[in-house]
Amino acid sequence: MSYPTTDIQSGRATRRAFHLAVVYVFGAVISLLLAIPTLLYLLIPPRLRAGSKYIEAGDVSQLTAGAPVEMSFQENRLDGWKLITEKKTAWVVKEPNNQIVAFGPQCTHLGCAYHFENSQNQFVCPCHNSVFSIDGKVVSGPAPRPLDRYETRVQNNQLEIGQLKTSEPA
Repeated sequence: MSYPTTDIQSGRATRRAFHLAVVYVFGAVISLLLAIPTLLYLLIPPRLRAGSKYIEAGDVSQLTAGAPVEMSFQENRLDGWKLITEKKTAWVVKEPNNQIVAFGPQCTHLGCAYHFENSQNQFVCPCHNSVFSIDGKVVSGPAPRPLDRYETRVQNNQLEIGQLKTSEPA
C-alpha cells in the first residue's frame, strides 16, 4: 500500500511528507555528529604530552658508596590508545667518586632477575649462575656482556632515570 506524499487536488505536500522529511534530516544530522568523533578516534592516534625522557626514581642523599639499592619507579607508556603505567626497578649504586649508576634489573644472559649478595659484594643471577661485580662487569657464568645501564642524572638530590642502554660484550 502506498501513501501519497502530496495532495492530488491541490498539489501541496501533505503533513506526512513533512514529518518524514524532518525525521530524515534529524537522522542525517545525528549520524554526522556521531561519525565525526568516531573517525577522529580511528584515524588520529593520541599522543603523549611532550615531557622529559627522565623519570624521577628517588632520593640519592641516603645512598652510601658501594652499597647497591633496588629502586622502584613508574613509567607511563602509550599502548595503542591506552595509557599504561608500568612499575620498573633499577639497581642503583653510588660510586666512591659520588657518581650514580643505575643497572637494568635483568641478567644479560636470558633476562632473569638477579639480586645483590652482600656477603660476596656481587650481583648474582640464581637461574644460570651468572655473577657480576658491583660495577656491572661479568665475573663468571654464561652472561655474554656486562649489566645494561640506565641513563641517569641527579637534580636536587633526586635521581632521574632515562633510557636503558644495552651494554657491549666485553
